Formats: sequence, structure tokens, C-alpha cells
Amino acid sequence: MLARMTSEPEQQIGVGTPDAFQRLWTPHRMAYIQGENKPTGPGAGDGCPFCSIPEKSDEDGLIIARGESVYAVLNLYPYTGGHLMVVPFRHIADYTELTAEETMELAEYTKAAMTALRTASGAHGFNIGMNQGTVAGAGIAAHLHQHVVPRWGGDTNFMPVIGRTKVLPQLLADTRRLLADAWPRPGA
Repeated sequence: MLARMTSEPEQQIGVGTPDAFQRLWTPHRMAYIQGENKPTGPGAGDGCPFCSIPEKSDEDGLIIARGESVYAVLNLYPYTGGHLMVVPFRHIADYTELTAEETMELAEYTKAAMTALRTASGAHGFNIGMNQGTVAGAGIAAHLHQHVVPRWGGDTNFMPVIGRTKVLPQLLADTRRLLADAWPRPGA
């Protein structure tokens, strides 16, 4: 039986004194908070999601584009809509471990990601970077990945700052499709 939909706020007994704040419940984030899908160790065989993603279809893995040595994939826990990562196929932790070819393709895929995000969403700017090591904020430190976070004028508002909540206007599967369609093709 379907639950009755109502626009009236629901009062729950025992939850404290009512206040003026609205609640936006995001239970899907609990998987991230509890470390679901995080590697159990530093090796490629220790449950590294960046090693298992390429084994999936592009749609199931949220892969936007694949190269010879790197791929572009949407972040499951994005800072903004379109937040993606460029990831080497090879399981390495440190930027200095990249070969010259991997470094060059990672740079080319970062440029292609910027182009695709500008085309698909009109991004005004970008935050681009890597967190090297757990102490530097890497959620998955054992497998190198570079973040490409699109930004727009006025995209910061009270939700993430005060509400500690991110509002994303599009489902990840829809974002993946738009970016894959906008990804620059070599020679085009």
C-alpha cells in the first residue's frame, strides 16, 4: 500500500523541541559515510572501486569516456552536478608513479572533461585537483584520481554552507549521457 502523500509537516514524538528548520533527508549518503565500497586495503584486489568500474558497461559504471590508459567517470558523491574524475586504469596511488604516456592522457582527458562540461552544462569555471594520501583528504588514497568539478557563478548557497546538504539538479545516469554525448571526439 502506498503511503499517503501530504504537504503538511509530520511531527515525530520524542525528537526534541520543534524549530524553524526544514529537514532534507538524504539516506543514500549513509553508504558514503559508512565507507561502503571503500577498499579494504591498498592493493588492486582489495575491493578498489576504480579497478572494478572499468569492468562494467559505461552506463552501469557511470563512465563518460575511455582512453588507452585513463577513463573519465562521474563521482558517486559529487560536490556539484557533473563532478567527474579522470582515473588511470593502472592501480597506482601517487602522481609520480604515472608513466609519461599516462600523464599525457590524464592531462588530455582533463581538457576534454572541461570542454564536455562547458558544452553540456555551460560551466563557468572549474576546481581541478588530486588529494594525494589519506591525510590530504583522499577518500580512496590507494588509486590515483583527479577531480574535475564544474562551477557556476552563484553556485554556492546556504545549502552546503549552513545546511551541509548538496542539491543536485539531475540524476547521475542523465548527467553521464549528456557528458558522453558532449565528449570531444579525436579529429572532430
